[in-house]
Amino acid sequence: MVTRWNREDIIFDSLHEADVWADSIANEIYARLYDGYDTRDYKIAYSLAFRLSGIKELKVMTESTADRYKVWVVDDKS
Repeated sequence: MVTRWNREDIIFDSLHEADVWADSIANEIYARLYDGYDTRDYKIAYSLAFRLSGIKELKVMTESTADRYKVWVVDDKS
């Protein structure tokens, strides 16, 4: 399966701003516009992973490197 990524370099000043942004990203991932999000802002990744973890049919995966954070989902068939 090929993962469709949305990659952006925006960085927010506050967790609140990042959480509002992550809410819209979570909706797009749930609608299957893409499978994952790649960002430089740890606050967005944190909020997005938290929001997606509340959806029972999705399994949330995360990965971080020195300067990038990735959050993606796979179907949870269990």
